[in-house]
Amino acid sequence: MAQLKESFDMKSAAENRGHPRMDVLEIQADISDGNEFFSGTVKNISRFGLAISDIPDTLDRDSDMYSIILDGPGIHFKLLVRPVWEQHDDGHRTIGAVIENSPWTWTDYVMGKEPLDS
Repeated sequence: MAQLKESFDMKSAAENRGHPRMDVLEIQADISDGNEFFSGTVKNISRFGLAISDIPDTLDRDSDMYSIILDGPGIHFKLLVRPVWEQHDDGHRTIGAVIENSPWTWTDYVMGKEPLDS
């Protein structure tokens, strides 16, 4: 993740998104950096990205890709993501990631959650 910007401007990033991020509840993420598994909580999703919080700082920062399994009420998805930003808070971090590979059912699921005016 050495390619990450030193500072991350959330407002600027939100303005550049092609698809809206939607806050979600009750979706857990199991994240693998290729060596170990970690758990986190999904904060928001879009067709091509997501943010996950409560990830232990021991997740490998140098990994270019993470394999993620999302589980929640009535959902189960496996995604391959590329981290693009992170924030640290008291031994944990939140990452924002671009989805590089997902099943078509992911797009269908997210489209069903999008506001009608998007």
